[in-house]
Amino acid sequence: MKFQSQFGSERTGIQLAPMIDIVFLLLIFFIVLWNYARFETEIDISVPAATSGETPKRTIGEIVVNVHKDGKIVIEGVSKSEPELLKMFNDIVAAYPDQALILRGDRAASFDHIVKVLNVCKQANIWNISFATAPPEGDKNLPK
Repeated sequence: MKFQSQFGSERTGIQLAPMIDIVFLLLIFFIVLWNYARFETEIDISVPAATSGETPKRTIGEIVVNVHKDGKIVIEGVSKSEPELLKMFNDIVAAYPDQALILRGDRAASFDHIVKVLNVCKQANIWNISFATAPPEGDKNLPK
């Protein structure tokens, strides 16, 4: 007597097409995120060190403003003048009133350049501003 059914005797294999689709989607996702993270911070800016600094909880959509030592303002790899910066900030604040901003000023930059960016933030009604600092050279307890 044969108890095995005629239709269920074939073994099915692993479906590779959906797995390949998921792998490619993950690859695209991480490449896009890496591209945005690459423009977030300028490598040639050295922020000043602070002993009392702490690593804040990052928020989604925060703006990172880089101020070079010569006064050049760079956001996401694009140089901006003060009027362009004001227009950009006004557009962002119109959509997101509690917009977070991280100001990364070079330690050799004149304080006038930092104040110019702060004035533009005040004109655009951006109040949630953080200053980027680095841990001191000898302190191993603070995160880098």
